[in-house]
Amino acid sequence: MADYDLAIIGGGLNGVSLARDAAGRGLRVILIEQGDLGGAASSATSRLVHGDLAALERRGVLRVRRALTERDVWLTTAPHLVRPVRFAIPAHANERPQWQLRAGLWLYDHLAKRNRLPAAATLDVTHHPVGDALKRPFGTAFEYSDCVVDDSRLVVLTALDAAERGADIRTGARCIRADRDRIWRLALIDRGHRRIITAHALANATGAWSVSTAETVLRQPPPRVAARQLSQIVVPKLFDVDAVYVFQNSDGRLIFAQPYEREFTLIGTVAHPFSGDPAVVAMPAADVSYLCKAANRYFRSDIQPVDVVRTISGANMMLLKGDDGRQMETVVRLDAGRGRAAPLLTLCGGDVTTARRRAEQAVSRLARFRPMSPRWTAGAPLPGGDFAWECFEDLVDDAKERWRFLGEAEARRLVSAYGTRIADILGDARSRADLGQAFGAQLTEAEVRYLMTREWARFADDVLWRRTKLGLTMSAAERDALTAFMVTASGRSGSVAREGDGESPSRTVELQSIGG
Repeated sequence: MADYDLAIIGGGLNGVSLARDAAGRGLRVILIEQGDLGGAASSATSRLVHGDLAALERRGVLRVRRALTERDVWLTTAPHLVRPVRFAIPAHANERPQWQLRAGLWLYDHLAKRNRLPAAATLDVTHHPVGDALKRPFGTAFEYSDCVVDDSRLVVLTALDAAERGADIRTGARCIRADRDRIWRLALIDRGHRRIITAHALANATGAWSVSTAETVLRQPPPRVAARQLSQIVVPKLFDVDAVYVFQNSDGRLIFAQPYEREFTLIGTVAHPFSGDPAVVAMPAADVSYLCKAANRYFRSDIQPVDVVRTISGANMMLLKGDDGRQMETVVRLDAGRGRAAPLLTLCGGDVTTARRRAEQAVSRLARFRPMSPRWTAGAPLPGGDFAWECFEDLVDDAKERWRFLGEAEARRLVSAYGTRIADILGDARSRADLGQAFGAQLTEAEVRYLMTREWARFADDVLWRRTKLGLTMSAAERDALTAFMVTASGRSGSVAREGDGESPSRTVELQSIGG
């Protein structure tokens, strides 16, 4: 008998979604991630949970309908992470005609099975707060409803739910070889120690490393895929309204500008083919300039590359289909093997919105090999998400009432990150001093200890850029103090780097300062 029913290599959104679904169906699951959960492209998404309005122009009506259904699922199961917001499309005389936008938004509203969010509307932005940040020529905008999400926390909480349902989540563990027979035999380097485990089925969910993992670790024919780089920029806050701007660029692309961590604006996304090492994904200067120019067509504030605080880039894999190799979609492939060989599942690509459904379909393909219970994830909340999204503001008020030392911004951040599990961090604290050492930017020892013991945070970057985004407003001295604390708390040598211990790979997501 094998140690596990399913072994998963890769701790991005696809991998943890597989682990959660499979564990909840009664399978014995282990997930192996050589770095941090969501440490690559899963933390470099557009942060949108939406039906993909642009897909209507490509006649992807059924695709949009499925995505809107998943949007409603996320609102139910992750109301702390997924937040409804109004999207505003300023009408540009040189782009799509207004009748086309009205028709598209009408269809978009009607494709949703449940009208849980406000319908599309036409705005006179000369008398509306949405217009305050826009250049004067814009008089009309079209507004509709969709959602934004904290992508990296979505990954971590999905893994946490998987673990609470019995999955074995191993970060800092690298699979160096997998031998296939009636069962899979995997050789791991786990936090510096060599281990051998066995599994009835194996899933390759390594994202941009899917091909290299198939060729060098699994020694199986790789999927026919192409890499695509997605890049965004973070700039100081450009507008005060709680809305996402959707800009029509001159080349036909849609560019999004959304509120980001209270004091910043996230602008993206620019995508293009990628070749090279997926562990080193840097945003070209031309892409930075492109997004600045796209935003400058609409915003009053002039944005230059020197204003960019950080860049975020990631490489994702998409399946190539057809002789021309131009059609691209998600890879969900099951290799049942010849004879009685153990099955191999390959999953890569796809967006945040449909990740739950994608994993559900993938795990279901293993049903003929292992007995499992029915599909279940559509109605089960993620940790901390056991409340109605309409009650989010009530949770913030309750937090401020119970922990009176919390300010509005801090209470909102904690509820957004942890939902109803905020008490697991703050406990019976009566003052900020009860939370231990303070690292600046609202980060306290109590929260860091929680992230280390419950959410697999090992290094300062895990906390600063994925579990939170507080690194944006922390000084170098505060970040160094956090590093020193985590080294001491974990019992590691003081010479350990900020991120990585010799087994962790370079990150796919680039979070760098522009100009130093």
